[in-house]
Amino acid sequence: MPAELRERLVELLRWIDPGPAATHLVSDISGWWRDPEVLAALGPALVEPFRPARPTVVVAPAVTGLLVGPLAATALGVGFVPAHKPGDGRLPAGPLTWAQSPPDFRGRRVDLAVRERHLGRGDRVLVVDDWVATGAQVRALYDICAARGAEPVGTAAVAVDCPPEVAADLRIRGLLTGTDLHG
Repeated sequence: MPAELRERLVELLRWIDPGPAATHLVSDISGWWRDPEVLAALGPALVEPFRPARPTVVVAPAVTGLLVGPLAATALGVGFVPAHKPGDGRLPAGPLTWAQSPPDFRGRRVDLAVRERHLGRGDRVLVVDDWVATGAQVRALYDICAARGAEPVGTAAVAVDCPPEVAADLRIRGLLTGTDLHG
């Protein structure tokens, strides 16, 4: 990945104090989506480490994964499958395969689903997301792949802030690390 892209991603990230009731700062990555050069570079940079695995489809979770997932799919020349959450109000009609994540960084278990007709045997899946803090949603997406007979080849994320052993176990590669994010 070009050093300029990493520097620009860090520069565009903002940490916001949501107020006195908050226990931690909240990341604002909206600058990533506003910058046309960053937007153009994200897809190719995310998929580069996974090209040798020859993914046949990209899967990404709602909400911000739905922004970065299609960029990665386009860079690979493959299709994109969104993973839906019941709370986003946009569950598709038809048969869905569901999985529930282990607890995430807030202690929540997240339900995720994909349309069964879009993921199946023989698919080599690259999971893509903007930020991986615990790997919980990645695990749920890998469970969906297993249930559909698809093979996850790894996960590409803009920011990886999970423990190194989790990243190694789930084959997560990122453009930014926790050190980049927190200084």
